[in-house]
Amino acid sequence: MWKKDGNSGKKTIIAQGGDAIHKGAVQISCKVPNDTWYFEIIPHTGWVTVKQQALVFLVAISIAVLATAICYLMLHRKQREKLYTEEIRKSAEKARKANEAKTRFLFNMSHDIRTPMNAIVGFSGLLEKSIHDEKKSLDYIKKIRVSSDILLTIINQVLEMARIESGKITLNPESVNIREMVEAMNTVFESSLTKKSLEYQCSLNVVHDQILCDKTKMEEIILNVVSNSIKYTNPHGKITVSIDELDSEDEKNANYKVVVEDNGIGMSQDYLPHIFEEFSREHTSTETRVAGTGLGLPIVKSLVDRMGGTIEVESEEGKGTRFIMKFYFPVSLENQVREKEKQNIPDITEKLEGKRILLAEDNELNAEIAETVLEETGIKVKHVEDGIQCIEELKKMPEKYYDVILMDVQMPNMDGYTATQRIRDLDDSRAEIPIIAMTANAYDEDRRKAQEAGMDGFLAKPLDVDEMMRLLAQIIKTE
Repeated sequence: MWKKDGNSGKKTIIAQGGDAIHKGAVQISCKVPNDTWYFEIIPHTGWVTVKQQALVFLVAISIAVLATAICYLMLHRKQREKLYTEEIRKSAEKARKANEAKTRFLFNMSHDIRTPMNAIVGFSGLLEKSIHDEKKSLDYIKKIRVSSDILLTIINQVLEMARIESGKITLNPESVNIREMVEAMNTVFESSLTKKSLEYQCSLNVVHDQILCDKTKMEEIILNVVSNSIKYTNPHGKITVSIDELDSEDEKNANYKVVVEDNGIGMSQDYLPHIFEEFSREHTSTETRVAGTGLGLPIVKSLVDRMGGTIEVESEEGKGTRFIMKFYFPVSLENQVREKEKQNIPDITEKLEGKRILLAEDNELNAEIAETVLEETGIKVKHVEDGIQCIEELKKMPEKYYDVILMDVQMPNMDGYTATQRIRDLDDSRAEIPIIAMTANAYDEDRRKAQEAGMDGFLAKPLDVDEMMRLLAQIIKTE
């Protein structure tokens, strides 16, 4: 406590505590009679306690952390929005390109499908007019068959690609003799090679003949690639196929390198990066005079990837193309190849003569074709139109009367699967009658579904007459 000296104005202390006054003291003036006293006051522990300081510090830190978090979230949100916008842009661009590709595909397909269709319709009309001219009729029939095969190939490729995209393709490994498989495929190419006067060389240099792989898919891969070479190699050109077994550290597995090379029209360097894209074709069928969907090589690439292999392509426009494929397969432990019995068709027809077949087919044209083919071999056929009629006919006739049932899978009123299950539930020997499925859905899951329903065999539409006869001979118990 102090006051000012009236004459000099100096600070005169009236009283003070034991501790020195620190900074931060509060000064208070107090009027007394004829003077003014001043008080300088500060708490002993200070104006802010340690706890209060700590609390203030924590609050400040919390506010800083919260502000940082809010700032980060805002920046992160903006970044996410930016990435999301970019993804949408890329997706839209991808969708646009896919739509353009499909539009081009449909445009090309409209021509490629109409070409064999026009041939089928046109030559059918000519055949009708020239039915009494055997030479012309045989020529027209041959051209109709060729056009039908082309159309069926186009349709099959479109369906195969759709199945691959939907993830329905599964591998079914089996013991395969690679030499026999290659020899069989060479036979398939023979007529096409002869027609174009192409030189064809196939070399096989392998140690392990017997491997475990999906034979159908492997054949499809090689057939597609070689067929592609045949299509785009000019007459009198050359195609070479080499299959070599590479060194493998594991004795239980074998490495194979398959090379297909031609001196055909080749492809431009600009097109090569797009060769395995769906619906892509460097030239339309109008330009190359070669029918196709642009799906053959994408199917090959998908199947090779599914089998764990690799495929590369080298090409130069005007000089030719070279495909290099590599596969890694387990070596089969079987000592002998399980061969399918392939009897001669004349021998089969003799054994089937007089047999009775119950044909369940709702399509009149399909039924007429099957009936005619079977009856020409001496087989007796009874036709019904759905599963209900099939069961009724089977019950009406004595046991063991029919030798086999040819059952269409998709029919009105009752489908083939349901009819088969009902037949298997019968309480007499009719429940054991052999049943063969007939369907246009010739895929692995369809075969499994037919087997699960209790069917004994499977025929794909359009029916291969020779295959149908062999299957009938195998299933029907002949003497």
